Amino acid sequence: MAFNHLPAAMHDALGPLSVLPVTHSVPMAKNHRPSRPPGNSDTSHSPAVVLDRLAAVAGRSARITHTEHLPPRAGTHAIWPDRIRPEVVAAIQKAGIEHPWAHQSAAAEHALDGESVVIATGTASGKSLAYLAPVLSALLDGSEAPNGRGATALYLAPTKALAADQRRAVKQLAAPLGNAIRPAVYDGDTPVEEREWVRQYANYVLTNPDMLHRGILPSHPRWSSFLRALRFVVIDECHTYRGVFGSHVAQVVRRLRRLCARYGADPVFLLASATAAEPSVAAGRLTGLPVKEVADDSSPRGELVFALWEPPLTELHGEKGAPVRRTATAETADLLTDLTVQGVRSVAFVRSRRGAELISVIAKERLAEVDRSLPARVAAYRGGYLPEERRALERALHSGELLGLAATTALELGIDVSGLDAVVIAGYPGTRASLWQQAGRAGRSGQGALAVLVARDDPLDTFLVHHPEALFQQPVESTVLDPDNPYVLAPHLCAAAAELPLTAPDLELFGPAVAELLPQLEAAKLLRKRASGWHWTRRERAADLTDIRGEGGRPVQIVEEGTGRLLGTVDDSAAHTAVHEGAVHLHQGRTYLVRKLDLEDSVALVEEAVPPYSTTARDTTSIAVLETDTEIPWGDGRLCYGSVEVTSQVVSFLRRRLITGEVLGETKLDLPPRTLRTRAVWWTVTEDQLDAARINPEILGGALHAAEHASIGMLPLFATCDRWDIGGVAVPLHPDTLLPTVFVYDGHPGGAGFAERAFHTARAWLTATRQAIASCECEAGCPSCVQSPKCGNGNEPLHKRGAVRLLTELLRYAPPPPGEPSSAQPPDPEPAPEGEAGAEAMAPESRERPPEDRPGT
Repeated sequence: MAFNHLPAAMHDALGPLSVLPVTHSVPMAKNHRPSRPPGNSDTSHSPAVVLDRLAAVAGRSARITHTEHLPPRAGTHAIWPDRIRPEVVAAIQKAGIEHPWAHQSAAAEHALDGESVVIATGTASGKSLAYLAPVLSALLDGSEAPNGRGATALYLAPTKALAADQRRAVKQLAAPLGNAIRPAVYDGDTPVEEREWVRQYANYVLTNPDMLHRGILPSHPRWSSFLRALRFVVIDECHTYRGVFGSHVAQVVRRLRRLCARYGADPVFLLASATAAEPSVAAGRLTGLPVKEVADDSSPRGELVFALWEPPLTELHGEKGAPVRRTATAETADLLTDLTVQGVRSVAFVRSRRGAELISVIAKERLAEVDRSLPARVAAYRGGYLPEERRALERALHSGELLGLAATTALELGIDVSGLDAVVIAGYPGTRASLWQQAGRAGRSGQGALAVLVARDDPLDTFLVHHPEALFQQPVESTVLDPDNPYVLAPHLCAAAAELPLTAPDLELFGPAVAELLPQLEAAKLLRKRASGWHWTRRERAADLTDIRGEGGRPVQIVEEGTGRLLGTVDDSAAHTAVHEGAVHLHQGRTYLVRKLDLEDSVALVEEAVPPYSTTARDTTSIAVLETDTEIPWGDGRLCYGSVEVTSQVVSFLRRRLITGEVLGETKLDLPPRTLRTRAVWWTVTEDQLDAARINPEILGGALHAAEHASIGMLPLFATCDRWDIGGVAVPLHPDTLLPTVFVYDGHPGGAGFAERAFHTARAWLTATRQAIASCECEAGCPSCVQSPKCGNGNEPLHKRGAVRLLTELLRYAPPPPGEPSSAQPPDPEPAPEGEAGAEAMAPESRERPPEDRPGT
């Protein structure tokens, strides 16, 4: 194993809209509401009225494909366990919370019994208070010890912003307790002069898994007094720890548990999660411990009106003349503008950093036409900003200075933005869990709220806005992570050995794959076995072997060439596609051109410019089968799962005219290839199956390619992944299978569990894929069905009808799930339209790129 000027087209005029007063936030008082269904006596603020105003603009009403009304729900009170210190109960009551909800009391009871517990209830249901009550009580007990720190607690958040927000909340709640509770943030932004104080005196340390991995655990002797007294570990928003990131965090947690045991501590883990399937199973996989589950949400909920919104078709035509819908970005910018004019406090969640910047800029331009004071009340919020920029935006959001925010998922996670009236979600966020997490940001003080999902021109989004039952009548997904992934486990074994030599009793803690990996690590001269155990042998830091975000390599710094000013960073894995020479880069509403990408020094030099185009990277990809773990016959074809090696190289980029997307030209690039060993699911079809589906050689490449694109677009409905977490390749004759083959692979070294989930749900997954393609109203394929925004081949060739017939034939012999009769078969293939046989030229292979710029933290 080797370890080696912006698009601001304004298509709709801003209609005359009434202005709604801003709703102000109530800090920390999450459940001071009465035990009755909350309502909103002021109907001008009701979500239905706000939605009606948005839809009243000419031509908009037809864009709402479905409206779901979730009625208000009454809450159920309980009492705090009598083991919670009365001073803590009094502090909670002083914050306006007279009694806990039943789920808060139940979670606290488990914690006090020494049982690890996961609280998986809805957004704004008071999960923070459920774990804070027992934690504060224990810390208050510990403050009476002779050294003043007889008990400590560690809080882990997936983002710095959430940790900082939680510190503010804890400090406010614990104020009546005086100096007994000493919360402190310890992350990369903590000044050096403060770090020693945190180690020696703080009893509630708030950090993130990255800092635990790189900073705290490797320096554990300096943290010995803290670890010796560690009573509780809080893991907030634990549903976000999925895929490769979740697998890394699981191993970091095991390293923490091992060091705690070395110092005589056995902390209880308290996990908070959005509503998820089998939360105790996922929490147990994350911690390696048995975890109790509290999932019955007893908090009250205000009315939620949830609208599904499909942007209209435009007169523009995209690749191969396909019809093009108005972008979700432009549509969301309009909605955020209108909500801001109304005084409706809103957040627009956007999937990419670039999208957040664009929506902010467009909204500011439109608001300036209405009232020159309004643009200052809208901003963008995303990962990659410098720490001082993030803090300023968070303060403005808390103070109410900002009315509208275009944000990436960096703001999705638990930050207390009480008082929001509306949430606009620009594109399905990848999982139902994330969708409800984002929608739950509105109405956090119990008032009614509006959520709007704006569909992108994408197979999954189009499917969902026309199949609301897939959102509103299906449970949220299971969290997928694999702590035994050898690419994840190996560097953590090295890090653990550097912290303390690995001994035989440690092997069970790290899982069954350890025995096979240790000899490989010895052979690579990374570990050496001695009488006392396995030792780290290198001079460099073992913790630097891996980036737990799964990105690999150090981030590329984006530097303004003329001034030397650091604008931000981009993940190493995204650098080839995001900041190659000639790329257009956006930062806080300004446009820059990349003049040079220095891969050796991890620096991209940029200069401010106003190009009339955007840029899109193109690449080539090949895939080789290393090992087939499992295969199932589907008629004459096969469904397989195993290990593959993917080789990709960015070879050029396209310049596209802003607004229309017209291709202005292509520029070659000279970048090195990258190799990825990962896990994949793939399916093959035989010549007889192709004959039955009437797929001749001329359209085979296009049919396979279209099926691959659509299947990647639909997979997030069945696994907790994002389209950008996975890649695909379609090959008319693959050298390893000797058959036409479609591959879908995890875009992370060693895999992330998504391809395995696809293998186990393949029949339902590919049936939904076939349905999504067949039901699209376009003639020959469009972004709503088979065209992909990240295709390395420029969406050529594609054959929509061929893909439908191919999937129909493949699914005809797919084994049914357990308990389902085998007679359930897909419909007969549709007849071939006249003259289609020669419509497509066969390509040697077609592919969809692996991950590009995933939203950062």
